[in-house]
Amino acid sequence: MKRALIIGISGQDGAYLARLLLEKGYEVHGTSRGAESADLPNLRRLGIRGHVAIHTAIPADSSSVMTLLQRLPTDEIYNLSGQSSVAASFRAPLETFDSITVATLNLLECIRLLRRPVRFYHAGSSEAFGDTQSPADESTAFRPRSPYGIAKVAAHHAVVNYREAYGLFASTGILFNHESPLRPGHFVTQKIVSAAVRIAGGSGERLQLGNVDVTRDWGWAPEYVEAMWRILQHAVPDDFVVATGRSHTLREFVDRAFAAVDLDARDHLDIDPAQARPADILASAANPTKALRVLGWRATRGIDLIVRDLVAAARTGAGG
Repeated sequence: MKRALIIGISGQDGAYLARLLLEKGYEVHGTSRGAESADLPNLRRLGIRGHVAIHTAIPADSSSVMTLLQRLPTDEIYNLSGQSSVAASFRAPLETFDSITVATLNLLECIRLLRRPVRFYHAGSSEAFGDTQSPADESTAFRPRSPYGIAKVAAHHAVVNYREAYGLFASTGILFNHESPLRPGHFVTQKIVSAAVRIAGGSGERLQLGNVDVTRDWGWAPEYVEAMWRILQHAVPDDFVVATGRSHTLREFVDRAFAAVDLDARDHLDIDPAQARPADILASAANPTKALRVLGWRATRGIDLIVRDLVAAARTGAGG
């Protein structure tokens, strides 16, 4: 039985990855800042809380990481932790950098010092690319436009350096936007879906958004964790863009969400420029052909199915 450690198991990706690994027969461990008091609602929502072991660890604290890894030998480590909101990173850039870049460096350095044959996965982000004039692939230059993107770029280069300089099996999945019912409410997709469902129920409110003409490549999180796992099963460590290869405007997402509850978005949407980010990505597009060619992975759900399932989950509370 393989043993996996998920740093950041409480989040959307961590919970779905834990479920996937359990289905594949893994012994699954995860981290929380306070294991004794952690509620971990996403794991409970998926019905797997009692099947994973939770350990206390602070990824940005090297001694905390070393203590955990010394007493818990693992075959695979998935680094999914860190401040995950692009908008919040403008308000707290130092916290964002510590939680992403410093935490990644701590994990890499501890793995190097322990000299164990562990495979390490790092959660990269499409935010590293910034605006994409053409679909971004693994050779596209990074031009981040947010503190979050900058932190992800620094962590990405750290992974490459430890792979090349020290021979670690360290890989990065450069994931474009991916949604699920477990997405926190402050993300714009959940804000849209939740508002549409409430308005359809008679709340009388109006949805307020900033720039709805930005484009994004939206995928389905339960599919994307399969790509994470496949990246670590590959014979050699490498980096992969994980996306659908199809981009849509935020306005299209809004229209579909309201259509799913039999409403016209134009009757319920207000544009508020004050809600726009200080430096937003206007166009985000991906070329995920390497993941298909090398890993045999491809996204199967497009925006229509994604929005439909998000609306259905918002109405029922299902985990997806």
